[in-house]
Amino acid sequence: MPVVKIDSSRAKALLAADAVYLDVRTIPEFEAGHAPGAYNIPLMHAAAGGMQSNPKFADAVAAAFARDRAIVVACKAGGRSARAAAMLEQLGFTSLHDYAGGWSGSGGDPGWPASGGEVSTQNEPGHTWKDLER
Repeated sequence: MPVVKIDSSRAKALLAADAVYLDVRTIPEFEAGHAPGAYNIPLMHAAAGGMQSNPKFADAVAAAFARDRAIVVACKAGGRSARAAAMLEQLGFTSLHDYAGGWSGSGGDPGWPASGGEVSTQNEPGHTWKDLER
């Protein structure tokens, strides 16, 4: 099944139906605020001179989730989530939803907080990059 682009209302509905929220933003972005229960596996890390790919991304996602698990892939505004979802599709994940509005909104979607999504700065055990890094 191809990656499906979704908006904020669809992201909320999927999460209410037991999908997982995979936040692929950087660790500092995630720590500043995220959807409650979100998992943080950064696609990229902030480094001197700009963003660098996280070479452990695919392995960490594959270890954390079954390939048929419904996953809402999100970032700040849709760019990283689209790349991450495409990568996961190539790895055989079959229920991927690219949350194009992301955290800050884009393309007419207001994004998670602006659409009324709950915001947390608390990290659940087993949901942070420190816990999930392989």
